[in-house]
Amino acid sequence: MKLVIAVIKPFKLDEVREALTTLGVAGMTVTEVKGFGRQKGQTEIYRGAEYSTNMVPKIKIEVVCAAAIADRVVEAVQQAANTGAIGDGKIFVLDVGQAVRIRTGETDDAAL
Repeated sequence: MKLVIAVIKPFKLDEVREALTTLGVAGMTVTEVKGFGRQKGQTEIYRGAEYSTNMVPKIKIEVVCAAAIADRVVEAVQQAANTGAIGDGKIFVLDVGQAVRIRTGETDDAAL
């Protein structure tokens, strides 16, 4: 099993969700986060005054999937979230040692 973590621009969430649904991904966790990379923050205007923020709003998506489809999941996220501009985000893939469905006690791939 693999854990795919993607940090993307907020307006790309629906496109990424649709791309993952077509792959058969049954569920995901979505979190609103803030951070920065090469963008180094952004400038905003509040009540007529311009100020810069160090943190840019992003969306973090976490998907646990079978190792066999992890590459396709990464490719789908990359294509759906791509705008070609700086700040499109990052994708991380980690190994998952164990998964347990709390309600039924199913483990590993059956718990997905």
